[in-house]
Amino acid sequence: MRIIVLLMLALIVSSLASALFFLYRDRSGSTRAAKALALRVGLSIALFLMLMGGYYFGLFGQRI
Repeated sequence: MRIIVLLMLALIVSSLASALFFLYRDRSGSTRAAKALALRVGLSIALFLMLMGGYYFGLFGQRI
């Protein structure tokens, strides 16, 4: 489970970095930065729900 959490965190950070890249790269009003930020929000919510569900069902011990 720890690997999945770390992978999700890496995906969230990479989505944030790509949004920053698109923000500076696309000056013509492209929506790629907004889509990357929306993806980051979706991944963050999915990670939160996964952690809450894992805690509720007892998949986690004392530590992740």
